Amino acid sequence: MLETLKKLLAEELQIDPETVTMDAELASDLGLNSIELADLVMLCEEKFGVTIDDDDIHKFVTIGDVVEYLEAQQ
Repeated sequence: MLETLKKLLAEELQIDPETVTMDAELASDLGLNSIELADLVMLCEEKFGVTIDDDDIHKFVTIGDVVEYLEAQQ
């Protein structure tokens, strides 16, 4: 799951995959703004075949949060 997210972020949002770790914070470490976060959510929904509730998006602080959420949806 982490490796897939690294690829998505690198290909779609031009983020260095080396900086994508479980502890990396989406905003402060990876520099994602709210539009890029929305893009990430849409990419994850497409790639993993899940629906991410708008109320859950605010829970995504780190890459680990995203990974845990996606794994729980599988």
